[in-house]
Amino acid sequence: MKLTVKDIKGNSQGELEVRFPLIENGKGTQAVHDAVVAYQAAQRMGTACTKNVGEVAGTNKKPWRQKGTGRARAGSFQSPLWRGGGVVFGPKPRDFSKKVSRSTRQLALRKALSERLRAGDVILVDDLKLASARTKDFIGVLSALELKGTALIVSQSTDKNLALASRNVANVALTTSESLNTYEVLRSDKLVFTRGAFEQVEARLGKE
Repeated sequence: MKLTVKDIKGNSQGELEVRFPLIENGKGTQAVHDAVVAYQAAQRMGTACTKNVGEVAGTNKKPWRQKGTGRARAGSFQSPLWRGGGVVFGPKPRDFSKKVSRSTRQLALRKALSERLRAGDVILVDDLKLASARTKDFIGVLSALELKGTALIVSQSTDKNLALASRNVANVALTTSESLNTYEVLRSDKLVFTRGAFEQVEARLGKE
């Protein structure tokens, strides 16, 4: 498969051959599911915490005597039945992360990228260097590349001007070729790679 390489004005700058083999049929579908579930699970803070009977503030004194008051028996101010009492089986801090093997993550990324390439959702740009950090200049680049909807821009390394110019643009996200993951590949309508970033991703996928 060959991809057309454009400049930031939308003009063709030749073609680039995709070097890694695209995944056919249903292979890798489960790997994509596992990778996405693991990514979303890792985003959870896991800091929810409630106090049980032994942790809430209070005294061990019996609220009132056992008999003779006409009221229900009570032995503790920390009872879960009372307002301000302990919580039964409430959440505690925990780690939601899931383990996914390196080979599974690689297979998932290759599968996801293969599907986006076949769907024509990948755009290659020769370079994305901006002369200034003006948002207007960045919007001009998006217009030249005919980008509509959500877009993920994958660069070879972090670029300060690009980060500043795009931070106020809705539905546009930035990442680097080293940190690109399956969830990000699937989330956006279009993927915009610089030539160097795409070659680095190819090198990642080429390692068995």
